[in-house]
Amino acid sequence: MKNTGTWLLLGGFLLVTFGVAAIGGAVTGPAVRDWYPSVIKPSWTPPGWLFGPVWTLLYAMMAVAVWLVWRKLGWQGAKVALILFAVQLLLNSAWSILFFGLHRIDLALIDIGLLLAAIVATTVVFWKATPIAGILFLPYLAWVSFASALNFALWRLNG
Repeated sequence: MKNTGTWLLLGGFLLVTFGVAAIGGAVTGPAVRDWYPSVIKPSWTPPGWLFGPVWTLLYAMMAVAVWLVWRKLGWQGAKVALILFAVQLLLNSAWSILFFGLHRIDLALIDIGLLLAAIVATTVVFWKATPIAGILFLPYLAWVSFASALNFALWRLNG
């Protein structure tokens, strides 16, 4: 029975993580069609089709990482890791709302700085719990680092 609960919890982590993705997607979709095309972008902006597959993979890896930490430490032992995970998810969702929903590139830049710090902290805590969880967070850290540079460039070009 414990094994079934473990797999159900993986499903729960996937559901929560992709729920945050869905909130971001609901805000992002209309802005990508209506507002974002008018934003001045640097030449090194990735093509639009790349974002969906990248984020899908990153959200799946984040959910597996937090599940691995929970499996290793349990609810009590993973309390700090779970709080950090929740904080970075909230900051992740807030970025979509600020950038795409409110068209506030400046506030999104502040948010993504906080998000980056939260991802670093989460990665460190995850790595200490089980290195594979930390490794699963590294592509997310890399992508958000790149996204931070892009957000900064967009702020400079459109501010």
